[in-house]
Amino acid sequence: MSRILIIEDEDSIADLEKDYLELSAFEVEVKHDGVEGLQSALEGNFDLIILDLMLPGADGFEICKKVREVKDTPIIMVSAKKDDIDKIRGLGLGADDYMTKPFSPSELVARVKAHLSRFERLTANGRPRNEVIEIRGLKIDRTARRIWVNDEEKQFTTKEFDLLAFLASNPNHVYSKEELFKNIWDMESVGDIATVTVHIKKIREKIEMDSSNPQYIETIWGVGYRFKI
Repeated sequence: MSRILIIEDEDSIADLEKDYLELSAFEVEVKHDGVEGLQSALEGNFDLIILDLMLPGADGFEICKKVREVKDTPIIMVSAKKDDIDKIRGLGLGADDYMTKPFSPSELVARVKAHLSRFERLTANGRPRNEVIEIRGLKIDRTARRIWVNDEEKQFTTKEFDLLAFLASNPNHVYSKEELFKNIWDMESVGDIATVTVHIKKIREKIEMDSSNPQYIETIWGVGYRFKI
């Protein structure tokens, strides 16, 4: 299901856009403030952003510019301003489309679908997609080295990420602590393999609902660990 972020300070417009998009089977999140919207756009995993131009905290131009510095997520800019200069500026900053209020909600949905399809084609035919593992609410982007649990991004150290990604890439395979130490730390098990246990504990605290009853990383007593699918 594609995820859409709406950054719009007018509640009635945001609610109408959200309702129409959800009826079209999109998952929608709404932010009414420019600063919060920018934070969500940068930190969240959205497939498209609907961005109002006039916002409290940070305007649409600023948000578009900052998002474009790090992401190529499609952006549809919307505004009551009809001046060509605003449209030119918005598109020049990297917006993919510009819609002038008032507009038909069904037209917005149609444009959203068109831009998502176009972006998917460009991604498939251009640069390779990120290598992503998704299992029961856990999403590991190996290319971007980012991890989400139920759409909430979690912060991992380098070795925590490497260990989790390695186990998730080799599901249902039981690895001893010695094997994991050698693969992740690139060393023979002459070091302190207890560090594997410590890292597994920290990973479980971040990804498991109940770390004492893990659903992802299973302990095989007397042998090692296994990632369950």
